[in-house]
Amino acid sequence: MWLPIIICSAVFLGVYDIFKKISVRDNAVLLVLLFSNLSSLILFVPLFLLSYCNPDILQDSIFFIPFTSLHDQLLIFLKSIIVLSSWICVFFAMKYLPISIVSPIRSSAPMWTLIGAVLILQESLSVSQWVGIIIIIVSLYLYAILGRKEGIIFTRNVWVLFVFIGTILGSISALYDKYLISQCGIPKMEVQAYATLYQTILMALVVAVLWMPNKQRLTAFQWRWSIPLIGIFLVIADFFYYYALSCPGALIAVISSIRRSNVIISFLSGAFLFKEKNIKKKGVALIGVLVGIFILLLVH
Repeated sequence: MWLPIIICSAVFLGVYDIFKKISVRDNAVLLVLLFSNLSSLILFVPLFLLSYCNPDILQDSIFFIPFTSLHDQLLIFLKSIIVLSSWICVFFAMKYLPISIVSPIRSSAPMWTLIGAVLILQESLSVSQWVGIIIIIVSLYLYAILGRKEGIIFTRNVWVLFVFIGTILGSISALYDKYLISQCGIPKMEVQAYATLYQTILMALVVAVLWMPNKQRLTAFQWRWSIPLIGIFLVIADFFYYYALSCPGALIAVISSIRRSNVIISFLSGAFLFKEKNIKKKGVALIGVLVGIFILLLVH
């Protein structure tokens, strides 16, 4: 049940990456993050109003946003800090690096999530699942290695470091999501909606403290149609993600691997939209990703 749902999440996440690349190029990254978060929050405003002003309308639907406890809200607030820290790192890296470099590195997230899922959450994987996940991880690693031919020295480039930091933080967030929904029992819509609210507030504070006082010597902000689409496509991708995560028997290690297959869409955008280099060679590694996903599909 949850497998096709997480595939839908991967598709929307891939399109989200494209809008992110278009938006941050030669633009003020912090403002892009703020307005994309704001566009996400706007989608939740009607659901917040209906959930608290007229709860009977949404009470029994998947769109109802509950408020379970202050303790749960503090846990969600912590998630917001982790996610926002990851986004800031990745958005800056996306501004200065090709999408065909950033996305494969980001796609190494399942490796970190897998390690955490097995060691911390004590998830158990079948042999076939291990094979599928390992093929995906190795293929994405090879895909990232090919990026070095574009003149980017990984060990000396600060933006590559930003991608890795953002990726590890993203993996921590994925494990934390599993903890919030499966072990703490916090409803998925509460996690997604309130995390979006807190992220927007935190991002506004970051802009006020870091960007506003220094805006004269920083990159100027340019409004682009792609900025609100970042938030819209992320909300849809995360909705499918949280829904899959809440399904019985869902494994965060497998979910994270399949969700990061959004690199396929990033690959196509790099080839046809951004005209990036070494596309044929990267395509060979991409086949490995598809093979790994196919094995996971057979298992379920």
